[in-house]
Amino acid sequence: MQTFKIKPNVKGKIVRDPITYEALKPAGEVKPRNSYWLRRISDGDVVELSTDKHKKEE
Repeated sequence: MQTFKIKPNVKGKIVRDPITYEALKPAGEVKPRNSYWLRRISDGDVVELSTDKHKKEE
């Protein structure tokens, strides 16, 4: 599965992981590139930090 590193777009904004319910760390985290996180990017809740370094394919 492909992954990417994302962080909240606004300082202090809480964006929760739908599986763990933990808040996304302000410094960013590597998450699966799935429809949930792509919607968060589209909505402007999170921004992608890196494009190629964190992508992985099984």
